[in-house]
Amino acid sequence: MLENQVKAKLRGIVGDAYFKDDIETLVTHSYDGTPMLQQLPEGVIYPQNTAQVSAIMKVMSEHQIPLISRGSGTNLCGGTVPVQGGIVMVMHRMNAILEVDMQNLTATVQPGIITKTFIEHIEGLGLFYPPDPSSMAISTIGGNIAECSGGLRGLKYGTTKDYVIGLECVLASGEIMRTGGKLMKDVAGYDLTKLLVGSEGTLAVITEATLKLIPPPKHKKTMLAMFKDMYGAARTVSAIIENRIIPATLEFMDNPTIRVVNDFAKLGLPLDMEAILLIEQDGEFETVERDIARISEICQEEHADQISIASNQEEALKLLTARRSAFTALARLRPTTILEDATVPRSKIAEMVQQINRIAKKYDVQICTFGHAGDGNLHPTATTDARNHDEIERVEAAFEEIFEEAIRFGGTITGEHGVGLVKAPFLEWKVGSAGIAIMMNIKQGFDPLNILNPGKMFAKESRRRVVIDHV
Repeated sequence: MLENQVKAKLRGIVGDAYFKDDIETLVTHSYDGTPMLQQLPEGVIYPQNTAQVSAIMKVMSEHQIPLISRGSGTNLCGGTVPVQGGIVMVMHRMNAILEVDMQNLTATVQPGIITKTFIEHIEGLGLFYPPDPSSMAISTIGGNIAECSGGLRGLKYGTTKDYVIGLECVLASGEIMRTGGKLMKDVAGYDLTKLLVGSEGTLAVITEATLKLIPPPKHKKTMLAMFKDMYGAARTVSAIIENRIIPATLEFMDNPTIRVVNDFAKLGLPLDMEAILLIEQDGEFETVERDIARISEICQEEHADQISIASNQEEALKLLTARRSAFTALARLRPTTILEDATVPRSKIAEMVQQINRIAKKYDVQICTFGHAGDGNLHPTATTDARNHDEIERVEAAFEEIFEEAIRFGGTITGEHGVGLVKAPFLEWKVGSAGIAIMMNIKQGFDPLNILNPGKMFAKESRRRVVIDHV
């Protein structure tokens, strides 16, 4: 239980209205987007500025109380579940765009701003911020930074880490630290900015971010390629990249996903297709037209059954929105939906899809697969029911084998969802025991009392070791 003197200190920092410990608030912040994980915190606090965050952390450090910083809680790795109790710090009050620097093409923002709100503001100024996680309508920039979020445009433009060039953060001790800045070059010591991006709230609390902006593309075209042969679709992905074409978006949906998305978004898609590729290219007019023409040829060479090009921006946006809604659509099928993100080299997409299907059949579970095929980031998604314990065990065994196959193909256990609690037992598969030791030393250096999001990233016991062939 949180001592009354601690509660009084926290209320003194933010005011009575912004520290809550009623049961409704505690339950609301006891879970995130990850199914089947929940733990009550002891309090929830809503800071308004960096000074308040610093003061809160000094209290947490003095009393050695766990602190979990949180945005909208859309993550899928259990990253913001307060597994050791403590205080959840919600960053939504710190939601300002502090500056848009048109000379340096940067924006400085607080962590609580909603990603889509920020993107729309920047686009209204004639600039472009590419990272576009599927959750962007509700996720925050701070959460995106904590998880190093990806998105549909990651193939061509990269992910969140490629656009964060400076940070202000508060350490576990309450000290305020700044890294990077409005600089395109900076090699003064270790790159602490990149270290903090994707650190999942285990090293510091991010209170401000400086983000790189770029000019928007001048022209776009969106197309659908439909295949009755799933492996033809997967081979098409590899062939497009092999032809030195990097689309802005290159997405994959298998037949079960197509059916659910079609019902959800009313697109009128043919339901006898085994796979659909959603492809968008942007850039200069001549380049886009040339690339789309060549991509169409490649699709035909790989025996696409149908190829269609969006006739206008409204139609293109509808297709992209439908793809972004895949998880939401699948979640309607059964009570529990488990979305994962096994990632492999692009050349292994076809083999990985084949293995996912084999594994689903082996364990007699339903797994639909979609994802960012262009960068090898597949999202095998199990629709199940948490009340059926036998089925849940089979689903977990299937995903363990999927992660093992991804590693065997030279891939990774997570491409954009993060490690958090769910993937912690598998982290050693990817980084090895030496990597785990180095990461734990880094954690110790930043957070010697282990009060920042404890219980995440590092498992008490790793899963059994796997043999990595890199076939």
